[in-house]
Amino acid sequence: MAGVLFLEYPKCSTCKKAKAWLDAHGVAYVDRHIVEDNPTAQELAAWQERSGLPVRRFFNTSGMLYRERNVKALLDAGMSDAEAFSLLAENGMLVKRPLVVGEDFVLAGFKEAEWGQKLL
Repeated sequence: MAGVLFLEYPKCSTCKKAKAWLDAHGVAYVDRHIVEDNPTAQELAAWQERSGLPVRRFFNTSGMLYRERNVKALLDAGMSDAEAFSLLAENGMLVKRPLVVGEDFVLAGFKEAEWGQKLL
């Protein structure tokens, strides 16, 4: 197995912690820069479905761009999933990170216990 897909922003401290965790636990992964190689709307839709998480969980709610573009208000106003995926696909800085994409799961954000269950 080639491992999981690990989407990160290299300057993000949480991404650095998550990557160190993957390395420490011997988890094989393919690294992808979330800004230089932003996920497409189609990828995001497939990952959201696989994750079972609400679309909102795929937004980087603590990011400047999220606040600048008033994304919470757009979501609260009833933005469709398709519109949300299109918005996320515009800029990797809007996407929650790190993201880990496996064959039958997707993890958004770094929670050690959750990662341990899925990856070890």
